[in-house]
Amino acid sequence: MAILNKIRSKSIFLIIIIALALFAFIFSSILDSGGFNADKQNRVASINGVNLDREDFATKVEAQTRRAGANSSTTKAVNAVWEQEVNRVLLEEQYEELGIQVGKDRTQELLKQALQNDVRFQDGDGFFSEAKMQEFIATLKDSQNPGDYQSWLVFEESLRNQEKQEIYYNLVRAGVGATLKDGEVAYKLDNNTVDIQYVQMLYTSVPDEEAPVSKDEIQDYVNEHKDEFQTEETRSIRFVKFVEEASLEDENALKAELSKLRNEYTARNGATGVTETFAGFDKTEEIEEFLIDNSDVPFVDRWFFKKDLPSTNADTLFALGKGGVYGPYKDGRYMNLSRVVDVRKMPDSVKTSHILIDFQGAVTNTARGPIPSSATRSKEDAKKLADSLLSVLKRNKNKFEDLAKEFSSDKSNSDNGGDLDYQNPNLFAAGYRDFIVDNRAGTIGVAETDFGYHVINIVDQKNVQDVIKVATVVKEIVPSDKTISNIYNTTQKFELAAAEGDFQTVATENGYAVRPVQRIRAMDETLPGEGAQRTVVQWAFEEDTNVGDIKRFATNDGYIVAQVTRRTPAGTERVEDVSLQVTPIIRNMKKAEIIKNKISGSTLSEIAQSQGTTVKTAGAVSMNAPTIAGAGNEPKVVGAAFGLKEGEVSSPIEGSRGVYVIEVVKVSEAPGLENYAAFAGQQAQKSRAAVSTKVLNALKEAADIEDNRATFY
Repeated sequence: MAILNKIRSKSIFLIIIIALALFAFIFSSILDSGGFNADKQNRVASINGVNLDREDFATKVEAQTRRAGANSSTTKAVNAVWEQEVNRVLLEEQYEELGIQVGKDRTQELLKQALQNDVRFQDGDGFFSEAKMQEFIATLKDSQNPGDYQSWLVFEESLRNQEKQEIYYNLVRAGVGATLKDGEVAYKLDNNTVDIQYVQMLYTSVPDEEAPVSKDEIQDYVNEHKDEFQTEETRSIRFVKFVEEASLEDENALKAELSKLRNEYTARNGATGVTETFAGFDKTEEIEEFLIDNSDVPFVDRWFFKKDLPSTNADTLFALGKGGVYGPYKDGRYMNLSRVVDVRKMPDSVKTSHILIDFQGAVTNTARGPIPSSATRSKEDAKKLADSLLSVLKRNKNKFEDLAKEFSSDKSNSDNGGDLDYQNPNLFAAGYRDFIVDNRAGTIGVAETDFGYHVINIVDQKNVQDVIKVATVVKEIVPSDKTISNIYNTTQKFELAAAEGDFQTVATENGYAVRPVQRIRAMDETLPGEGAQRTVVQWAFEEDTNVGDIKRFATNDGYIVAQVTRRTPAGTERVEDVSLQVTPIIRNMKKAEIIKNKISGSTLSEIAQSQGTTVKTAGAVSMNAPTIAGAGNEPKVVGAAFGLKEGEVSSPIEGSRGVYVIEVVKVSEAPGLENYAAFAGQQAQKSRAAVSTKVLNALKEAADIEDNRATFY
């Protein structure tokens, strides 16, 4: 009892202790799950307070990647979805503020417009049937695959969004126009002209040493033009690339391997497990099978002209004769062993006409490639028809054009009498090719290919010359396991040495090329000359990656050892980063003052003489095309010219390429128009055409956007 009383007297302390324990437990759970920033850790972005959820964003990225196909990348898909989502959020805010909605009736109209040509939603008369559409939607709802109905809802939503977007942009366009005065100004800018004489004193006439530019001057210029020099957060790195490429030892080993294939050799039969003896490449009669077993590239059954072969080996191969073997020899990334299979003479261009008789089981050429023919006649019937046509043509060749129009299945040329004009024989299917090179001009006959039976008329043959058939064992020259291991060890040694010493010094001592990459952005994907290297960029932007840090990365063909050389926060760019851009601007300003101080004389001739140059002439100069003959694009100079009267000489003008003094010789004002409505309409049309781009850019500039893409991708 005494114990209970004692507990009651201390109850306040027990409550506090228990509360603290519970708080500690809860706080620990919060930290384990990401703390108070858990929401931030699961959002890709926040746009004016609207969060883009990580999972939803990832789903859209996957869908975008599938749509883009093999030529895309995850980073490209991320950036595409990012633009879509930012635009969507910003525009939805505008829709809500303006009360833009698309109701059920309008949705039905949009569906009708989008689907009216789809046969699934047409009645017996070919008109759109809303009943059929509703039946289709009901089927999707009852489908065992819920994704089908969800896809339909996404389709409906996309139509509504397109409609809302069009309404919004039309509202903006309605407020964009041009007055008659705007039209008059546009007309005069296009058609008012001046003729001028001028003296050009180039900046290059003053040596750079006479106009030095200091770091402080660059900083002052940047401070005065901060809006022009804003940058997002960037990183600069340098890296050394170690390529996994075959050594000379690897090449020699492959050469020896191919040399052995020339003579009789033994190999284990994978199917039977028995070791068998095979004829070597020099003697084998089963050339196609030999290449299947021993080459990376199968036999190519075609005749080669000398121009078709690599120039370094063509003469040698043509000099071999039938049965001659050449190699092994290196050809780029491959080691080859070639044998001349056959030799003959062949025209390099043949003009033919044909009548194609296809049959069930043949193929048809389309833009997508060969597809099964829709023919229903049998192969036997096709052969009979082809032979029958041949008999007619042997009696009267002049009927070829008419018969081609009536019977040929090749509609791409049947209206032209089957004329295929002059072609390289190798462009034809094997049966067709063999017929037109085995026979002389004037021959008519039948040949079979995968496309059917061809009744062929050889009209003409040009440039008969030697050709060869060549069988080549091709093996890619790849690094051996030993070479790959050596490259890895070399890479690792450099990484360790560069971490302990100076990156550049260690690279130079070992003869490695260091490649700098300046101002990488967080969502960049590629490195110059190396293609997609997203992991390197991600590492450079990690919070715990500091200047001087070094890391090794595996690539498709070797390794990259990279070092971070600079971390640049978002804001105004540093002097070092804009020096190359700003220095010429400041230097030209200084040179302009030097040139102005040297000018003497009151007339153009006197000024030109004092500067050792000549007076030049430019006619019909307009404001909308501010190009001066002999000087190039000089908008400031042209603008000044339109502010002068005839005969008036300007003060020195600082142009893009130098200092100018001009005299207006003639002012030609375009005749006034009674009405400038046409020009006003053109100006309004130009402005309205740019509405969508300019509105989105304005919304983005005004938005509060937190971009966390680089954290996840």
